[in-house]
Amino acid sequence: MKPEIGITEKNLQNSISLLSVVLADEMTLYIKLRKFHWNVSGESFMELHKLFQAQYTELEEAIDEVAERIGKLGGKAIGTMKEFSELTTLKESPNKYPSQKEMLSELLSDHETVIVELRKDVDLSADVNKDAGTADFLTGLMEKHETMSWVLRRYLS
Repeated sequence: MKPEIGITEKNLQNSISLLSVVLADEMTLYIKLRKFHWNVSGESFMELHKLFQAQYTELEEAIDEVAERIGKLGGKAIGTMKEFSELTTLKESPNKYPSQKEMLSELLSDHETVIVELRKDVDLSADVNKDAGTADFLTGLMEKHETMSWVLRRYLS
C-alpha cells in the first residue's frame, strides 16, 4: 500500500533511489571494515581490531535503519551483493591486504566520501524531494560518519 504522507509519488521514488545508494555505500563500507577487522596485524592489532569492530557494529544498526526508511517510504530495500556493488560510490580492492596505516587511510577516505554524498543527499531530500524526514535521517547518519572519520583521522595525525 502506497504511503499517503504528503510527498508526491515521484519524490517518494527519488528518495527511495537516493536511499538505495546510501544503503549500498553503508554495506560496502561495512564489508570493508569486516575485512580489515579480520586481517589487521602488527603492533596495534588488538586496538585496531576493536576499533574496526566498533565501527562495523555501528554501521550494522545504520544499515537496518536505512533499509527501514526505504520501507517507510513504500519501497523495497535492495539486498544482494550484486545490487550493492552496482550502486555504491565506494571502491573495493579485492585480493589486497593493506598495512594498518593504509587501512586507516582507506577507511577515512571512504567515510569522507560517504559524508560528502550524504551532505548532497540531505539538500536533495529537503529542497527537491520535499522529504524533511529523510533529510533529518540522513543528517543524523552523516554525523555518525563524521565521528567515525574524526577517530580515524586521529590515528593518522
